[in-house]
Amino acid sequence: MPATKGLIIESLGPCLWDSPIKLPDSGAYISDDELMAVKPNLKSLLEQIQKGEQPEAFEVAGPRGKIYFDPEKVRAGIVTCGGLCPGLNSVIRALIMQLWHRYGCHYVEGLRGGYQGLSAKTLHHFNGLTPDDVEDIHTQGGTILGTSRGTPPTSEIVDTILAKGINMLFVIGGDGTMRGAAFIDSELRKRGAKVAVIGIPKTIDNDIPWVRRSFGFETAVSVAVEAVKAAHVEAESVFNGIGLVKLMGRESGYIAANATLASGDVNFCLVPEVDFNLEGKDGLYAALERRLAAREHAVIVIAEGAGQKFFKTGGTRETDASGNLKLGDIGTYLRDTIREHFKNKNIPMTLKYIDPSYIIRTHCGNAGDQLFCARLAQNAVHAAMTGRTGMLIGYWHGRMTHVPFDAITGRQKINPAGELWFNVLESTGQPAFFG
Repeated sequence: MPATKGLIIESLGPCLWDSPIKLPDSGAYISDDELMAVKPNLKSLLEQIQKGEQPEAFEVAGPRGKIYFDPEKVRAGIVTCGGLCPGLNSVIRALIMQLWHRYGCHYVEGLRGGYQGLSAKTLHHFNGLTPDDVEDIHTQGGTILGTSRGTPPTSEIVDTILAKGINMLFVIGGDGTMRGAAFIDSELRKRGAKVAVIGIPKTIDNDIPWVRRSFGFETAVSVAVEAVKAAHVEAESVFNGIGLVKLMGRESGYIAANATLASGDVNFCLVPEVDFNLEGKDGLYAALERRLAAREHAVIVIAEGAGQKFFKTGGTRETDASGNLKLGDIGTYLRDTIREHFKNKNIPMTLKYIDPSYIIRTHCGNAGDQLFCARLAQNAVHAAMTGRTGMLIGYWHGRMTHVPFDAITGRQKINPAGELWFNVLESTGQPAFFG
């Protein structure tokens, strides 16, 4: 039984080679018929099956007994794109280790400078990489391959890939990068090129659809908690102290919400998915006044994409090189307006503002992310070796899955009526809405 319509993975051709990975039991290989239901609720699954309907489902990732590529003829390329994120070097290292030691593929090129480095105008030097070259890079933040935002003409990128003889491309990046990878895959197929294009989703905001967890997120939350702890100490140490922490999260407040829950010290958590007002008897200012009157200190965590309605846009908004709308700085805005509000009301207070964003982004992955990066990379190589293309490695209900690029639309966001946000409200004690 194949994956359901909309989640079917493209293939370059039949798998005729025996896999060099020898498992103790042939049944340990993943069958192409092994699927992960999108909605694994037993009642709904049984109802669909009784109606003769096939539940929506992904292919399960993992090693297959037969592969498409002759390992000795594989010429793999790895590129990292977009902003920095904990775990980038860990993924690069795991890809190379898997290709070399598990499949015997000994030609791997690091494609420097992101997609911009593949442009005919800004073509960067490539690096042949071996396990010795990447032995310790997982202990470093950033990416040894460099990165960039934006995508040059797809035709130029494909020209470079074909000129280098690359037949297996691993793309590490966020939703914009995956859109670029989809264009690259489409152009390659138009030209009849047998090149596998496999994405490894990188978004520190954890907001790519069909991917319950992305690498770097666990590290981001753990480092963010340290910033929240610092804000709490500062706030508690003075009369009417306020600690304000701005965290990443353009459209999804997962880091802010999870750091709030992990720290246990946050009184107000503000995310893009939940509207809030500042003024009025039920607004944030009034709630903050009540908190200070009762406890003489408060901690606020806000995601960078929250409260954008407070910025006058007036016409077409600017975008960055990746096509993302440029955000107003809600952190400094809230810092300044809170100070002004309490000054006007003649209420003494001291506010400390912390923005740890770049400290978080440049951190190396923690132990949990190191394990997760390795699993993503290993399954990406398994998928590429079987000739799958136009897909990324997803994570759904505890299993690694195959997700077609075409299914990645929109953003994964916090459900204001869901369990995570309910837990935040319970932890902070804040009202469901600052009206």
